[in-house]
Amino acid sequence: MNKLIPYIKITDMKLFSYLTAMALIISGAFVQCRSDQENHYKAELSQMIREAGIPIIQIEYNAPGKHIGEMVVNSAFYPDSTSISPNSVFQAASLSKVVFAYIVMKMVGNGEIDLDTPLYKYTDINRFADTVRAKKLTARMILTHRSGLPDWAFSPSSDQWPESEIRFVHEPDSCYGYSGEGFAFLQRAVEAIKGKGIQEIAQEEVFIPLDMPNTAYSWLPQYDSLAVDGYNAAGENRGRRETLRANVAYTLRTNAQEYSRFLKALMDGTGLKPEIHSMMLEPCAEYAKRYADQPRDCDSTVYWCLGLGIEQNPVHGKMLWHWGDNGNFKALFVIIPQTQETLVYFTNSSHGHDIIDKITRLFFNDPAPLAISEWITNEFDE
Repeated sequence: MNKLIPYIKITDMKLFSYLTAMALIISGAFVQCRSDQENHYKAELSQMIREAGIPIIQIEYNAPGKHIGEMVVNSAFYPDSTSISPNSVFQAASLSKVVFAYIVMKMVGNGEIDLDTPLYKYTDINRFADTVRAKKLTARMILTHRSGLPDWAFSPSSDQWPESEIRFVHEPDSCYGYSGEGFAFLQRAVEAIKGKGIQEIAQEEVFIPLDMPNTAYSWLPQYDSLAVDGYNAAGENRGRRETLRANVAYTLRTNAQEYSRFLKALMDGTGLKPEIHSMMLEPCAEYAKRYADQPRDCDSTVYWCLGLGIEQNPVHGKMLWHWGDNGNFKALFVIIPQTQETLVYFTNSSHGHDIIDKITRLFFNDPAPLAISEWITNEFDE
């Protein structure tokens, strides 16, 4: 007998057969377990959107050894759920800002832009009514929402916006004040430095490296079939609103699967120098008081860092987050660095933030609502 050919005793064969059978049983049980788990989340999400009157929710949750990816369609809005592509894209709204902040921080690491150099040295300040104050603005002030600028000087989707006059509402770097206008100004500086438009920049820096083919600040050809319509509070279809111009503050379209890849890169610091990554996620010393004249309990645990928010949570520690609100499209992501968890969801409804507490409880098993829930949803007239 050739000694190179293994010799297996009959008892070894029986043991081998037994172990193989056991492996198959365990494997089958694992698959069944995964299926039961996925069905549980899908059932919970279905109930949430039915009760809230949300047409579609798309969600991605990732943790070590666990992944849940679902798109749930409300049959009250879409009787034929198969008409909705699993690759559907949503308006990411202000989740657009976080991708841009990541690009800016990559540029900081490469020495292309300095966080504290006045931006007028990179681009014009023609739209500002007060050029003295405008000359004080820096990338750091804008990324931390301390620019003193309004959210918008004029509706950014209008034809008039590019020429509209910008007036300060606060002294630069004096207090927190959320501003899309500031991000649009920083976008112009980045485009001037790079010598190209933001869509091309984002393609090179984020979308191609992170495998995000259906993500863009500008309208892509595939959006003709993939972009979903948005629904208002009355449940009326208000259309998908095609993008007129790329704006880093709100025009990103994407899906949960692709955006979750970006969140993993953000959490890990992929593409960022370690010191830049740490700097990006360092909270400002002051709370992010959304309504300066109407303080709320949630303000005492919410801060802003360079491009995204932080909640200091008693259970989870530091939580990174950002919300998106384009009216009929609402979104949210949460990152828990301590446990390496990421969660992002997109909806095509003005009711999309009504489910924040239920979503975070479902995936994070929270004993109490997160502070960001009140911070986002408990609104006052500004």
